[in-house]
Amino acid sequence: MQGVLAAVLDGIQDVWERMPGGRIFQGVVGLVLLFLLISIPVGGYWSITPDQFDPVEEAKLDAERKGETVAVGYTTAFALHRVIDTLLSKPGGYIRNDKGAPGIWLDNISNWEYGALVQSRDLSQALRKDFSRSQSQSVEVPALAEAEPKFNFDASSWILPSSESQYKTGLKELGKYRSALGDPSAKNSQFFTRADNLNNWLGNVQTRLGSFSQRLSASVGQRRINTDLAGEPDASQSTVTSDETEVQTAWLEVDDVFYEARGAAWAILHFLKAVEQDFGPVLDKKNARVSLRQIIRELESTQDTVWSPAIMNGGGFGLFANHSLVMANYISRANAAIIDLRELLDKG
Repeated sequence: MQGVLAAVLDGIQDVWERMPGGRIFQGVVGLVLLFLLISIPVGGYWSITPDQFDPVEEAKLDAERKGETVAVGYTTAFALHRVIDTLLSKPGGYIRNDKGAPGIWLDNISNWEYGALVQSRDLSQALRKDFSRSQSQSVEVPALAEAEPKFNFDASSWILPSSESQYKTGLKELGKYRSALGDPSAKNSQFFTRADNLNNWLGNVQTRLGSFSQRLSASVGQRRINTDLAGEPDASQSTVTSDETEVQTAWLEVDDVFYEARGAAWAILHFLKAVEQDFGPVLDKKNARVSLRQIIRELESTQDTVWSPAIMNGGGFGLFANHSLVMANYISRANAAIIDLRELLDKG
């Protein structure tokens, strides 16, 4: 066997030496192999998703370091700032807009980033539209008015301007708002912990998680009944659709949906921990704190270690696991708990 291998290698070397520019060809191949040898482990390191953090404790440390006060809303603003900053400062930085190797190959961490980014956009909108305003006719906070559009900039722009530059500008404005909350003398930046404000944001979270639950469940293919107009006898829609549809996620997109949902859940659970701190009295008055903690518990389960080297897509009761269905289970349970929490906030 060793003799055969040696003969093959000798033959390859002989061909290279006889080719015009053989040494140049060998040098190019060597450089390519060296590049792959370096980029593969680097790409693996960049693909490691960030750990969870404690927004309550870190907000206290941040305020102490800056000589600020942990006022109402400070923890929520800190959690949003910390999540977006993590997207920019984790190993490899922000990868979704990379046009070179190895970032361009790393679709899993790229979709994880996008899931967390969309949730950050929703919270920044809630800060600007609801949490920082006492009523619909009140004036919005200038710093949040500047920050929110920056976070909604194209997630895949790599130059002129890049996504990172826009998000960093948004972080600076968000930091101004957070610092104003921690300054007792700053009266123009406020955070109002009202049940209706919290309910509005949770409504957005509910629809996002509901969408993820459907997309994850479609990994195995389903025939779904059209319930778009259920419960509304006089309702109509723009175009006619069939009563049943076949829904299945494309094979190459299964892991993309999984990691996007995982990133979204990672961001939401940190926001909810911050919300529990800031909205504590409201939650206690509605007897709703335990419901919020149950949502956090379900979302924490979505962050368990994935031991498989690839996202498995086995059948529902098949021989192999289906990671998407496991993720859909946790997200569906979290979504059901959010519905219960919103009812408590609305009626409790």
